[in-house]
Amino acid sequence: QVALVESGGGLVQAGGSLRLSCAIEGSTRGHYAMGWFRQAPGKERHLVASINWSGGTTYYDDSVKGRFTISRDNARNTVYLQMNSLKPEDTAVYYCAADFTPTMTVPVSWGQGTQVTVSS
Repeated sequence: QVALVESGGGLVQAGGSLRLSCAIEGSTRGHYAMGWFRQAPGKERHLVASINWSGGTTYYDDSVKGRFTISRDNARNTVYLQMNSLKPEDTAVYYCAADFTPTMTVPVSWGQGTQVTVSS
């Protein structure tokens, strides 16, 4: 089992950048794919980006393509989400998740979430 701890959220103006981090703690022997989900008020949680164990395969939701970049450092057991050109509609709670495949169909572990607020 793994525990995930997010950090890096906050308040930023539109057009700005933030980098989220997700520390993977506990048993790291499993080769987990990792993903970032977000949930805005009144909306369902959905996947915005994912990455496989090696980092060679990534997925992005159309709403963030070209603006967000997911990466991982397996030596540091950390996954990142670099968010550039932020828009007010990116405002949400962002959750890190682990799964056995980058489709993130049924994540096996979730972080506690970190708030990202983009002001116009």
